[in-house]
Amino acid sequence: MKPANPAGILPGLPPGSSVLILRLRSLGDVVMLTPALAALHQFRPDLRITVAVEPPFAAVLEGNPAISDVLLVHGSAETIREIRARKFPLVYNQHGGPTSAFLARSSGAPLRVCWDHAQFQFFYNVRVPPPEVFFGARKVHTVEHRISQFYWTGLPRGPIPPAQVFPQPDARAGVQRKLGERGVAPGQPYAVLHPGAGTFTKRWALEHFADAARWLRESHGIVPVVRLGPGEAAIAARVREQFAPHSVVFDAQALNLREAIALIAGARLFLGNDSGPAHLAAAAGRPAAVIFGSTDSANWRPWMTEHRVVQNDFPCNPCKGDRCYAFPEPRCILSVTVEQVREACAALLAAPDGPQVIPAAGIAPASGS
Repeated sequence: MKPANPAGILPGLPPGSSVLILRLRSLGDVVMLTPALAALHQFRPDLRITVAVEPPFAAVLEGNPAISDVLLVHGSAETIREIRARKFPLVYNQHGGPTSAFLARSSGAPLRVCWDHAQFQFFYNVRVPPPEVFFGARKVHTVEHRISQFYWTGLPRGPIPPAQVFPQPDARAGVQRKLGERGVAPGQPYAVLHPGAGTFTKRWALEHFADAARWLRESHGIVPVVRLGPGEAAIAARVREQFAPHSVVFDAQALNLREAIALIAGARLFLGNDSGPAHLAAAAGRPAAVIFGSTDSANWRPWMTEHRVVQNDFPCNPCKGDRCYAFPEPRCILSVTVEQVREACAALLAAPDGPQVIPAAGIAPASGS
């Protein structure tokens, strides 16, 4: 049954009501849900918010005070039984794909919310209009798109909080021990470099990262710490070859996600491609220089932290990124120079050490800043 007034849903929930939010898939997407969670908690701190995520990304939500519970999505039948047993009156689908749509439809919740452009629209009785309704005719950041579901259902509009992660004490201690074992003394400044990304059109050359790493050490006395994530084992040997012997390298087996969050939270600087760890850096309030290729940086730049976007402007941007649609090779990412990245890092290192909010900035020529 479609509610007569969607804007009355959140204000009208009885005190202490439970709300389920489905957010499947990637690391960055889970991170960029956290501003909406914080805003919802500020508005209705009495609500019991459960977020359903896949196990690899659950650490992003650990310690988050806006969340009452994290529900791990395993097999569909098992997850559906658990969701139905909890009798949620309201479900938000922040993913929109087939699996999350099936979970929402099978939840038994009287109110099921998703965007009106999502797959399986008939599974939902509250469909959220396009972002233009809320933000006008401009490019909308992914964080803004996420929060539009809650605006439509009655969350008052206002300043959107930053993304947040909460490094846990045991993870911090584990990282300090592992850094010490690799020669990084307590208090010694280090930069986290992340050379991986989901597609080759988003991966800056490893040799350029190595050049930037040497410059950070030689010009600023900052230890380069390279972190590789799951699925990046194929480049691990090349990373060690390019960065040895003056950098620390952690692969996915050396640091789990909880420890990766703690590592990034302690860094003086983050330097990486447009990927999930860049959003972790923003959520940890760390200065971030992020290199963009095929992606639209206006949609995916770091949210509410001091940062520099390094991206050169091409009329074909953005694209799907699975191949280059305009040239024999992806000029967007190949055109980014070491000098541009050094300039971005130098600007961040010259600023006071600590989280500051500034407008998105590009290193000329730039796109979407």
